[in-house]
Amino acid sequence: MCNFERFIYFVQTMKLNYIKCHGSGNEFVLFDAVAEDMSNIELSALSEAVCNRATGIGADGILLLVQNDEGLYGMRMFNPDGSEAEMCGNGIRCVARLAQHYTKTEQFDLTSGGKIYPTACYSPIFGDIPTYGVKIGVRLWSDDFAMEQSECGDFIDRVIEELHPSLRWTAISVGNPHIVARVERCDLALLEQLGKRVKTLKSVFPNGVNISFVELRGDNHIFVTTFERGAGITPSCGTAMTSSATAMALQGVCSYERDITVENRGGVVRCICSNTPSLATTLIGNASFTECGEVDFDGKSFAYTTQQIFSDEIEAWKSFLQSR
Repeated sequence: MCNFERFIYFVQTMKLNYIKCHGSGNEFVLFDAVAEDMSNIELSALSEAVCNRATGIGADGILLLVQNDEGLYGMRMFNPDGSEAEMCGNGIRCVARLAQHYTKTEQFDLTSGGKIYPTACYSPIFGDIPTYGVKIGVRLWSDDFAMEQSECGDFIDRVIEELHPSLRWTAISVGNPHIVARVERCDLALLEQLGKRVKTLKSVFPNGVNISFVELRGDNHIFVTTFERGAGITPSCGTAMTSSATAMALQGVCSYERDITVENRGGVVRCICSNTPSLATTLIGNASFTECGEVDFDGKSFAYTTQQIFSDEIEAWKSFLQSR
């Protein structure tokens, strides 16, 4: 059996310890790169091997808990195609849960992509499911966007003709780039079509972009579907939910300083948008651990052994989903 506390301080062997986890149904495999030296591992290749749902553990990405020279804990995240993401809203909550075993505090900062994210424990969203909130600074422009900006220097509720003749988009950077459109119904076929088209629009999106459709479901209640660069259509994307809530607040569809319920196919989170003193959104949701074990990877061959299943957390999440 894999004892979790022993896992935190495990002395490195030829094998790597892993925790499979999820935030809002967004599945990851988490490695503790503070306790174990991963400096000689090709992380892109590891992610491709781990995330493969036919031959690997199966996940939407891998996460690493890291620590910088200043002593701050942080996250590195790699997509199933091996590309590294600057930020992952669902993933950073899982990393926060592991980091808390080191910080021993309920409020701490985490780094990702060169930015600092204030992080805190929150009251559980359902039952005893561990819940964390991450405050994410929002910018309305970045080098990832090459559309013609407004006089205010932003891109809010406007058409991108190269992408679609009539959909109106809001461009948001939350550590990674997003465009968000409000729709009557989330059309998955159209979303996939646009996600593939983005790859041909280097003059508009030089580094690619995450695309979300948003349905209004009620007062401060939205439903989000996302095409995630590096992963395709995903059941859940934390930064997309953050960006979508922020876009709706910017357009006056949702309210600032109130809980916004954000649903997707994977689960539910709460977002709180603030525009003072600067634009930021706090993403609050679960950080569930489902199993742990050992990975053996030499850069080519891959094998893993599951040593413990966290049945109570799996059942708690199932109960939460059934209560929606």
